[in-house]
Amino acid sequence: MNGPEIHVEFAPELRLFVPRARPTGATRTATDGVSTLGHVVESLGVPLTEVGALLVDGRGVPPAHVPAGGESVTVRAVAHPQRVPGAPLRFLLDVHLGTLARRLRLLGVDTAYESADLGDPALAALSAAEKRVMLSRDRGLLRRRELWAGAYVYSTRPEEQLHDVLDRFRPELRPWTRCTACNGLLKDASKTEVADQLKGGTERSYDVFAQCTACGRAYWKGAHHEQLEAIVERAMSRGTQPG
Repeated sequence: MNGPEIHVEFAPELRLFVPRARPTGATRTATDGVSTLGHVVESLGVPLTEVGALLVDGRGVPPAHVPAGGESVTVRAVAHPQRVPGAPLRFLLDVHLGTLARRLRLLGVDTAYESADLGDPALAALSAAEKRVMLSRDRGLLRRRELWAGAYVYSTRPEEQLHDVLDRFRPELRPWTRCTACNGLLKDASKTEVADQLKGGTERSYDVFAQCTACGRAYWKGAHHEQLEAIVERAMSRGTQPG
């Protein structure tokens, strides 16, 4: 782009994507009279999944708006809670977010995750086919047009990642109802039904079990239950249930 310039100001939450806009959050960029405002914003580094309202000289415009020289653009962050109409709220996580995937499943949130790296095209296609919100720290993946919906995961710490996802989307939480390994639904199971997965000490010490209806994995309140219970209690106490 080498035409007339526009002034672009980013919300504080978005400034990490635009080093050239730090510390004020504002920058100037040239227009070409053809590229849309959405394209301009992405070319400056911000995935559109993170963009809320776009204002040009104070009036709201769609991402398809073609900016003209001299315009003043304000880029706001996506509003919380974010609604994703058109399908039940469910997620798809990339290969780098395994801990977050397990914690969302622990809370009963429908979360697809593959431990193998499928590649950006396959992930985007899966997001579209199953109408899942793609969660990733890969900005390139979040820019793919075929995505159903997406969101950038800002933190590298699983506890903060979980809090941010729950705050942003407010999914319904149903703890202890999904398999943390495969996302299948759990059912109550007898000791006899899961006996082949129990060692002697476990078989003697526990009487209450659940089993995944998809992969068959057995669950009981074992040595790590207190840690998992703490994760659930923190999530539930933050008031992240839908309003």
